[in-house]
Parts: sequence; C-alpha cells; structure tokens
Amino acid sequence: MQDKRLTVRVATWSANHPWRAIIGWFVFVALCLAVGSVIGDRQATGVDYRVGEAGTAEAMAADAGIPVPAVERVLITARSGPFDQGQALAAGTELAQRMRGLPQVAAVAAPTLDANHDAMLVQVSMKGDAVAASSPKLITPLLNTTAAVGHDFPGLTVRETGNASIGAGNNTQRGSDLALSEEVTLPVTLLILLLVFGAVLAAGVPVLLALSSIAASIGLSMVFSHLVPDAGLGTEVIILMGMAVGVDYSLFYLKREREERRSGGGSLAHVDAVRLAAATSGRAVVVSALGVAVCTACLFVANDVIFSSLALAAIIVILVAMASSLTILPALLAKLGKRIDRPRVPLVGRWIDRDSAQGRFWPALLRPATRRPVLTLVLASIGMLALTAPALGIVLNEPGDDTFSTEIPAVAAYHDLIADFPAQTAKNLVVVWANPARASAVVAALNLVASQAQQDPIFGGVVEPSIQTSADGSVHVLTAHIPFAPTNDPAVRTLTALRTNLLPRNLDAIPGVRYAVSGDVARNTDYIANQETKTPIVVALVLIMTFGMMLLAFRSIVLGLIAVVLNLLSAGAALGALVLVFQTHWAEGLLNFTSPGFISARVPLFLFVILFGLSMDYQIFVVSRIRDAIRQGMSSKQAVSIGITNSAGVITSAAVVMVSVFVSFMFLHLLEVKQMGFALAVAVLLDAIVVRAMILPALLTLLGRSAWWPSKPLSAT
Repeated sequence: MQDKRLTVRVATWSANHPWRAIIGWFVFVALCLAVGSVIGDRQATGVDYRVGEAGTAEAMAADAGIPVPAVERVLITARSGPFDQGQALAAGTELAQRMRGLPQVAAVAAPTLDANHDAMLVQVSMKGDAVAASSPKLITPLLNTTAAVGHDFPGLTVRETGNASIGAGNNTQRGSDLALSEEVTLPVTLLILLLVFGAVLAAGVPVLLALSSIAASIGLSMVFSHLVPDAGLGTEVIILMGMAVGVDYSLFYLKREREERRSGGGSLAHVDAVRLAAATSGRAVVVSALGVAVCTACLFVANDVIFSSLALAAIIVILVAMASSLTILPALLAKLGKRIDRPRVPLVGRWIDRDSAQGRFWPALLRPATRRPVLTLVLASIGMLALTAPALGIVLNEPGDDTFSTEIPAVAAYHDLIADFPAQTAKNLVVVWANPARASAVVAALNLVASQAQQDPIFGGVVEPSIQTSADGSVHVLTAHIPFAPTNDPAVRTLTALRTNLLPRNLDAIPGVRYAVSGDVARNTDYIANQETKTPIVVALVLIMTFGMMLLAFRSIVLGLIAVVLNLLSAGAALGALVLVFQTHWAEGLLNFTSPGFISARVPLFLFVILFGLSMDYQIFVVSRIRDAIRQGMSSKQAVSIGITNSAGVITSAAVVMVSVFVSFMFLHLLEVKQMGFALAVAVLLDAIVVRAMILPALLTLLGRSAWWPSKPLSAT
C-alpha cells in the first residue's frame, strides 16, 4: 500500500542519514517557535463569540456605535467594624477621578450605596471589545488604580471585579496550573516509561519527542491562529494531547522495533529493525493519527470559535507528533543502536515485556473472553451500559463568573458584590432598530417594557433599567438587571418573558421595527441552543469518519461497525461517570471543586470527538496484531488470544501514560478543563481494560473469520 511504502521510505532514509534527520527535526522545531513568536497569535474577540439572537443583538448595537462595554465594578466595604459612609464616599470619589484619567476607561458612574448602607459600588465602563479588555495591557492599570485607592484608605476594603478582571485572574491561575501540571506529568511519565523499558534512554526518547512536538505545535498554532483565532484553551489542548499521543506514538514504535530485534536473535541490523517497525507500527501510527485528526476536524462543523480553536490545536499537535515518530525516532533508534537499552535501571524493566510474550497475566485475563465469549460480552456490556445510564440525566450549561475558583481575588469579590448588590448578578440587553423618525415611539415602548418587568415577580424586582440611543437615533439599547445567576432557571425565565411576551406586546405595533435580546442570560441560552443544533451533525460525521478510517485500514465493514459501537460504549460510560462525579456534590472535596449542578456544554462533544480518535489507536494496533497472527496460519480464536496478548503490554503502557497525563489536568482550577481531564482519563482506562481486553476479544472470537468481511485476512491488503 502507498502508506506502507511511504512510512518505510521515510524511516529508511532517516535511519540511513540519522544526523540529517535529527538536526532537521530540531531546526524545524526552532523555526516553528521563531516564526510563531515573530508573527504572534491572534486572540478571539467578542465578534468571534457571537451566536444566535444574542449575537445578532450585539452586532446591531456595535454597528450603531453602542458596543456592549466591559464593565468593571469596584466594591468598597469596611475592613473591620462599622461602615464609614463618609470615608467610603471619599474613596469612591477618588477612585472615579483616577479611573477617568485612564485611556482605556470610557465612563465612570457615581458611587452608589447598597440597600443596607454598608457597601458602596463604583462602576467603570472600559472602551473597546469586552473580550479583549481582559488582556494585561488593558486591565492591569485599572487593577493597580483600585489597589492604590485601597492603600490610601486603610480602613476600607477596596476590591475590583468584572469580566475583564476575572478573565485576567483566570489566565494567571491557568498559567500557574499548567506549570504545576507539567511538573507532575513529566516525572510520572518518565517513571512509567522506566518501568516499561527498564532503560533510561529508551524512557527519555518518547518524552523528548513529545516535548519537542509540543514546542513546534505551540509555534505553529500561533501562525494558524490568524486563520482560526485562539479562544484561550489552545495551549492546554496542545500540552494535553501532545504528551498523550506524542509518548504513545513513540512507545508503539519503540516496542515494535525492540520486538523485531528480539525476534531476529540479536543479529538483525538496526536499520532493518527500524524498517520492519515502520512497515507495521509506523503505518499504524499514520492511520491512527489521521483518524484522530479527521475526527477532531469534525468540530469545525459546530461553527463555534472555541471548538474551532480546540480542534486546530489538537490537529496540529497530533500531526506533528506523528511526523516526529516517523522521522527523528527512526534516526535516533539507528544512531543509538543497542545503547537505547542503556543504562539499565536496577530492579525494574522487562515486566511488561514478559507479560506481552510468555507471561501469564494477559492470557489469564483474556481466557474468559475466548472460552466464554457470550457471557463475557454480556456482562462487560451490561457494566458499561450501567455506567452510561447517568448520562441520560446530564444537564448542560455554560460556566460563568460564579463557577470560577474563589482563589482568584476578582471572583471572591464578585460573590461579595452580588450579596450586597443583587442586581449586579446578571442583565438582559434589549437592542431595537427602527427608523429614526420613530425613536420616540421606541423609547416609550422600552420604558413600558421596563415598567412591566419591574412589576413582574419573574424579574426579581431589581430591574434598574437604563436606555441608550445611538447618535443617529436608529438603535436603542435597554439594560435590565436581574438578581439571578445567568445559568439558573429563574434567569432563563426572564429571557423567555422578554422574547415571547413583553417585547412582542410592546414593540410589534411599531412599523419596521427589529429587535433582539442579548446579555449574560441570552448568551448562555443561545450558546446551548446552538450546541444542541450542531451536536447531532458533528456526532454523525464522527461516526462516519470512524467507520471510514477502519474500513480503509482493514477493508472490513464488520470491523468498522465494531469500532463505532465500542467507541460509543466507551464515550457513553465516560460521560456517565462525568455526570456522577461533577453534576453531584459527593466528590467535591476529593477533587477540589464546587459542583455547579451541570456539565460544561463543550465537554461532552469534545470528549466524544477526541475519544473516538484516540480509541482508533488501540483498535488499529490490536486488530493489526490479530490480522498478523491469522496471516501466519492461526485459527481466529488463537489469533485473537495471541494478537491481544502480544499487544497488551504496549497498549497498557500507552493507556497508563495517557491516563496519567489526563489525570494531571484534574488538578487544575478551571472546572471545564478539570472535567475534560477526568472524562478522558476514565474513557481511556475503560477503553484499554474493559473494551480491548474483554468486549473486543469476545466479539472477534464469536464472529471468527466473518469479522473480516468482505476482506480476507490471509491475503495482503
């Protein structure tokens, strides 16, 4: 096959010209970083996040010169003892004066007291895009000003919160979290590889390739961000996927090269061993990587900047990791020769090699699947379906300010702010366009909407309405505050009341009028609705792509269908476990999080897409070994047992490495990333142990040669 010839040719050239390949690879990595640093990255702006009616409303307002501002709120309270209103007013006035002098500040509202007269609020509206406002260059001067005023009034606590300051705090915390994750992941991965290979060089090579792949991918992601803007999670995905697949691809290749040398009795030249490994594991790496990339690319169909950013980052690092295993890895193996197994680590090593060859553990584990395939299949499937059941009760929503870590000062200030000023919790923005000649009618109608909302218990009684009008009089924006978190049902009811009742009742009579609702609640609601619309399309594409890749790899319709069904089982079980842990409260102390009662809307689809791609790694390597055994003349039952036993060691090693990487992300503060890490770790663990060691061998034993229909595994494919 063309793929096979290509992988062999590339590996052979690298093995015959090791220094060229090694130097060329590191030059490539350096160039990627250099070009990326020079070009810089393009961060997503507020325009990129617009979805549904909320996005339409924001576009109408922005086009009319009334963009949705980034509002920072400064809370002034007593440090201890009674609240001194005079001091607070002086601090608020001083703060407002200093803020007005900052170039990024558009307006500062007068200080206001809360209902209990024990807290004061100063609202600061920033210029420009609300998303860009969280950049250190824009938000840091405001935070410094707030801190300076707090220093000048030692009897008061002066704290700032808002989307920009919370976003900046999240970025800082995420950076320290990633550094901690790397500090944990690297030594754990090295330790696992030392146990796998029992040699320092053999353990270090996969880590070196993974790290270099991550470095190159970060540089490339900066370049490609000018086509698909970075939504802020690209680096996390590159590190997450880079360590996982980068180590795995090298591990598959290294283990196969070792086996070829061992089977050759030690007389096989290293270049020949590399060539044989390239023809088997090298080809499997290519098919697997392309499978992951193709499945991940389906996320672009969601037409969501965050998913597109995640997909781009994952695809880049997967393809770069594939390239490293096909180019520099053969060169290193040829150059190091037998030294790859030095220096040996005392008391460790060979345990997985023994299991994968003549050991007893894996044959014993596989015995039920080959001797009692029906019983094994039924029991294992029931167990996976039982774990999937909680997913039927999944609740999806968007994480907001109230779900972020209170270790971020701006988040802690936000919780105190809404306790004193409930109306600051969230807001609805009604944007209306009409002929300027009808401006007075529109304003009168909006005032009527605000009055009716204030009298309606649904809105919580704290609407505090305000109306802005564009310079040409064509666009009007009504801001209506509510005392409910944007993700809560009461908040959604206010949005429904506006869209289906109050606005049609008061505005539809005005000729030519157009209106739309945005704001915190509308953005969340419309985003979820968009996800619900696009998810079936993405899922269908992933299923088709998975089937197609397996059909391409093995020319078997049956194996393609098996891959789809087994991956659905793994994804469903992981999603059920995710709901059990994160949608309830029992594991909060164990995993250091506070459950919001829902799963982040992006996690299930991201899990589904990435898992389907990663599962193909295991499926392709396992089935390839089984096919090799059948070609050697074994019966289907023998081939299943030998093929899975011989691949079990490397699959287990790869799964342990991947799980350890994913688990490290569970220690991050950001709930969404924590949920992703947990779900992927559970999915890979279940896929490697239950699916590949129980369900797959039971199915293949039952189906026999019919599993390969319509191909014939005895003939070359």
